[in-house]
Formats: sequence, structure tokens, C-alpha cells
Amino acid sequence: MVSKTLQANYAKTSMQSASWRDYYELTKPKVVMLLLLTALVGMCLATETWVSWQVLIAGLGGIGLLSSSAAVINHIVDRKIDSKMARTFNRPVTKGKISPQRASLFAFVLGLAGYICLELWVNRLTAVLTLASLVGYAVIYTMYLKRATPQNIVIGGLAGAAPPLLGWTAVTGEIHSHALLLVLIVFTWTPPHFWALAIHRVKDYAKAEIPMLPVTHGIEFTKTSVLLYTLLLTIVCLLPYLTGMSGVIYLIGSSLLNAGFMYYAWKLKYASNENTAMKTFGFSIVHLMVLFVVLLVDHYLKFTL
Repeated sequence: MVSKTLQANYAKTSMQSASWRDYYELTKPKVVMLLLLTALVGMCLATETWVSWQVLIAGLGGIGLLSSSAAVINHIVDRKIDSKMARTFNRPVTKGKISPQRASLFAFVLGLAGYICLELWVNRLTAVLTLASLVGYAVIYTMYLKRATPQNIVIGGLAGAAPPLLGWTAVTGEIHSHALLLVLIVFTWTPPHFWALAIHRVKDYAKAEIPMLPVTHGIEFTKTSVLLYTLLLTIVCLLPYLTGMSGVIYLIGSSLLNAGFMYYAWKLKYASNENTAMKTFGFSIVHLMVLFVVLLVDHYLKFTL
């Protein structure tokens, strides 16, 4: 009885100690910012002029709010798994700083605000597609795929690859093949990006009983998969130039970035040390960020020169 009382008092104290920073952490701001960058590029590539301020602010705001809501749901659903992993054991819900009930309310408010923002000030297609992406990540991936198959990140990666399409539809109100091409780039990028991290954290995933590829098929098999997917990514990244969507600036920039990614993937497979997996993971983030910035630069230079 005393023990339960102490636990209750500790939980109560933890809830009261939650700050805005804890709620901010729930939204996975670094991940959301990367998603918003790809959405912004999707917006800009959808028009030959500048994006209107209303669409820019409301579109990025709504997409960001719904993405943040999905991130909070991920914290709630994965709190038991997170407690077993060194990378995530200190997250606010896992540590008891924020209760699952409060986090759920926070996720609901974020999601509702994001949907209303897109519905009222952007268009219904973007609102529905963004909501579908939330369901894909927070429900299909987090609640099912993550625990069911080593191909979880491949299948579930489609939800995380959607922002460029969402940005495009925010401007045009329609789905275009060029927008789907941007989705394909992010979709192909996701497995080598995440598997590099999974290799580094393989013991954590094994301890948490999550069937990530290095746990179920071994590290060497996963390294081979990273290398092959990076090669596939290199080919996919040529498509914007080959289809006339982008020009020479993009071709040069993407080729250099893909060469760098291939270098890390090759080293990971054939000459790795204890730091190579994390260096590969880190470079993959830089790769995607710079790739989309190069797309943006190429697009506007093409229409201003």
C-alpha cells in the first residue's frame, strides 16, 4: 500500500514538472522540420511563380501540426518499447513527465487544428491526404507494421514520403506525376537512412523485441540492403533530370550527394568500424536536406535566367 502511494505521488510530481519543452519534444521537431522542407519544395516546384503567403503559411502550418500529432501518438504507443532502448528511454511519456492521457489530448488538439487549417485555408485534397499520412504513420506503421515485419520501414516509409505531394496539392489542388516522383525519392531514401541507425542500435531493438531488419536477418544482410537501396536511390534521383522536371544544376548536385551516400554505404558494407553506421545515418539526413534545397535552387534559377 505504501509502495503504491509513493508511486502515485512520484507520478503526480512528474506530471506537474512537465514543461513546454517536454510537449515540444513530443512533436519530434527535427523530424517535422525535415518533412516541412520537403513539403516546401513540393509547393515551390508546383508553380513557376512564388507561392502565395496564405497557402505557404496555412499549408506548412497544417502539415506541420498533423505531422506533430502523429509524432505524439508515436510517443504514446511506443512508450513501453522506448523504456527498453537507450536512445528513447528518457522521452517525456516514457519517463512519466506527461501522462498518456494528456499526450493523447495534445495529439488530438494538434491534429484537429492542422486539419481545420488545411480544410479552411488550403484545400480538402491536401487536408485528407495529410490526415491519411497521419493514419499511415501513427496507426498502420507504429501500431502494426513496426511490430509485425522487418519490412516495416519500407512499407511504412510511404507515410513519411508524402510531404512533397502534400505541398504540391496545397498549391495546385491536384496530384501530378512530378509530385509522385518527389515522393518516390523520399520513399527510396528512407530504408538506407533508417537501417543505418538500426544497425547501430541493433541491441536496443533486439532487447525491445522489435523485428528490425538487422535483428531478424543479421547486420551483414542489412548492410547489403543499405548498399543496394542506396544504389537504387542514385538511379531514382536521376529521374527529375531525365523527365525534364529539373536541370543541370540539380543533376550535378544530386550526383555529388549520391556519390557521397554511396561512399558511406560502401564503407558500411566493406570497411566499417563502430562509428560508420551512425556516420552513414547522419550523412543520409544531410543528403535529403541538401538534395531538396538543390531542387529548389535549380527550379527558381531555371525560371529567372
